Amino acid sequence: MSGKIKSDGTVRFFISIIGIVVIALTLKELSHIVIPFVIAYFLFFLFSPLNEFLKSKKIPFSVILLTDIFIIIFISSGVSSFIISSFISFGEQAPLYADKLNTIVCNTSASLGIRIPFFRYFSIQKIISRIDFKLLAGGIFSSTFSILGNLLFILFFFIFILTGHSTIYEAIKKRFVFKKVKPELKEIKKKFKSSSGDQNNDYERLLEDKLNLERQEKEEKLAQTFKTITGQIQRYIILKIAINFTAGIIITALLYVFGIDFAVIWGLFAFLFNFIPSIGSAIALILPVTMALLQFGSVTYALIIALILAAVQTLFFNILETNVIGKRLNLNPLLILLSVLIWGYILGIIGMLLSVPLTAIIKIIISNSESENMKFFSDLMSKE
Repeated sequence: MSGKIKSDGTVRFFISIIGIVVIALTLKELSHIVIPFVIAYFLFFLFSPLNEFLKSKKIPFSVILLTDIFIIIFISSGVSSFIISSFISFGEQAPLYADKLNTIVCNTSASLGIRIPFFRYFSIQKIISRIDFKLLAGGIFSSTFSILGNLLFILFFFIFILTGHSTIYEAIKKRFVFKKVKPELKEIKKKFKSSSGDQNNDYERLLEDKLNLERQEKEEKLAQTFKTITGQIQRYIILKIAINFTAGIIITALLYVFGIDFAVIWGLFAFLFNFIPSIGSAIALILPVTMALLQFGSVTYALIIALILAAVQTLFFNILETNVIGKRLNLNPLLILLSVLIWGYILGIIGMLLSVPLTAIIKIIISNSESENMKFFSDLMSKE
């Protein structure tokens, strides 16, 4: 008998694993739809405090919706135009940096005694000349339309989420609250029939009171779960944006003081890439250090810049972020790294950016489960 129970448990375990893999592969195949939908839902959570405030002031729903859409389009267009203009400016000075790169590589190979012709006579222009610019232009053109299409998709999903979130909540409540109340109600009926042969008014009142009590408890637990998820996401997004923005401003100011060209671009990259745990910080560090090396041709100066930026990023993203955000989410650091890799595989770069809040949502849902197995997984996912 015990062998059969263990066998059934093993079968259920492997079926669950297969189901998770199938879901992950399905999400990967439908990423062009899933990504805008996930971003739209995060925007819904982000705008919830503003929308609730406007509702409390008796602002019509249509005005609230238009306000949210205007903010999204305004910020998106502003950031996009800034990035495009910055890259155009960078492209105008690209030949100068290319010549400096050639000189650095050639001189370094000569000083190290490297006789490989590729390094002794290094030319970035020759490498660029081998690039199929027609294919590259076509890729940029299609990517631009893809970004515009995703923005339209996000707005499309956002509108329907904003109008239909309450309906989704009610559907989930009916599915899970009443599903758990009905078996308990049947158990009460059995117990009452065994102790009393007739059904009187007391019996009806008892059933009604018990039903209302159980339903209220389940509804409160479900509402608390939704509230916790919403609160966690809102706190994470707001705090993460605040920390990244402050770090980006400080990095921009430091690079400007040290005379690094395009300091604003590198500060913007620091703001964006540090949404990706661990990996993003490395990318945000390498880019301005490389620029310092190309601009001044000094390894020592580039190392000084690297040490200063590393100190800033360590302060913000290893100390401050860990104490402010890490304790709130209570996620295992190993789990965060795995979540970046897994969500990055499923949803690409957007999956990396959203990996931490997505994993936090899964942990909150699991932690609210009454199953012992789910509690075990919740403990594995926790930092403490």
